[in-house]
Amino acid sequence: MNSVATVPARRPVPVNRGRLRAGLAMTGPAFIAAVAYVDPGNVATNITAGAKYGYLLLWVVVLANVMAMLIQYLSAKLGIATGRNLPEMCRERYRRPVRLCLWVQAELVIIMTDLAEIVGGAVALNLLFGLPLVAGGVATGLGLLLILTLRIRGRDGFPAVVIGLLGVVFLAFLYQALRLPVSHEGFLAGLRPGFAGGESVLLAAGIVGATVMPHAIYLHSALTQGLPADRRQRSRRAALRATRWDVVVAMTMAGVVNIAIIVAGTALPIGSGDSLVLAHRSFSTTSGELSGVVFGVALLASGLASSCVGVYSGQIVMQGFIRRRLPLWLRRGVSMTPPLLLLALGMDPTLALVLSQVALSFGIPFALIPLVLITSRADVMGAMVNRRRTVLVAGTVCALIVSLNLYLLGVVAGVL
Repeated sequence: MNSVATVPARRPVPVNRGRLRAGLAMTGPAFIAAVAYVDPGNVATNITAGAKYGYLLLWVVVLANVMAMLIQYLSAKLGIATGRNLPEMCRERYRRPVRLCLWVQAELVIIMTDLAEIVGGAVALNLLFGLPLVAGGVATGLGLLLILTLRIRGRDGFPAVVIGLLGVVFLAFLYQALRLPVSHEGFLAGLRPGFAGGESVLLAAGIVGATVMPHAIYLHSALTQGLPADRRQRSRRAALRATRWDVVVAMTMAGVVNIAIIVAGTALPIGSGDSLVLAHRSFSTTSGELSGVVFGVALLASGLASSCVGVYSGQIVMQGFIRRRLPLWLRRGVSMTPPLLLLALGMDPTLALVLSQVALSFGIPFALIPLVLITSRADVMGAMVNRRRTVLVAGTVCALIVSLNLYLLGVVAGVL
């Protein structure tokens, strides 16, 4: 089935352009993937965490961001070394029942991601223009369709639009954080690991899910799989070095945004972080009307940017796992249905955003474990195979995320 949303391939790097051009051509994909780390789900979980617990969960944001750097690097390295993305490698190396299960859970992850983007966009339009939530959700979905339909052909224009929106989010929340008082003692105390009951664990899982986004793991391997076109070892190593810097800079930028959101949340009155609407009202009251507008614009920009990334991630997942595509309008229509239903039923948008990120946390191991296993195989990766210490660190990351999810299940079971 043909689609208007096929994932455009990167232009090959000619052999005679050398190592520098091959390396420079690799910069940018991490910034596209980083958009997933500053979506409306991040805003909701971090604002709520800051308003309820102050700096307590700041260490979770920092740790999750460091883990994201490693994970995104492994994903990018897979694309460079093999010329294939993670879903394609899973299809090639795993039996049909396994890859079908991986595909189904990946599609559920995409749905949860779309839920956050549509709900976040709806809330932003409500805050900025007073648009009803359901109408705002429809407008967000249609606006995204328009952006993707009218976008510049090829991926040369796609990064500019997405990275531009990421820049808006970065500057907006940095502006918010710089205008608010910061407790240096509280900030340093927040870097020490600790929880304050089951609800803080729930928020921690949401922060991890909102930071180490499963669909971004699939996406990054696809963004780098076309480069470099020549398979010379020197060129591949130059591209890999450029990718390291790309990942570090992009993930650091995303980490600063998430830290700024928590800092902004700590300045809100108790209870105001439970709702993005109340948070917007508090920003407007305490820091001026402009601060409230900036918050709304940042929320809208994060929703649009991450929705663009989510659409391409969905196409990559379906093409990779089962070699099928859906028309853009059909995929968008299906993914818009759950969030619009939740908004129509009157579910609290902030709660929906937080729970969607918790669900994403449970989807991380299904992408991360295959990634670590495949990139640790010398017959697949060649000279780019993971070193022992990389395998050890990546395995520890997997164990931490699985342990957090199991602990959360235990907390929920105890409550029930």
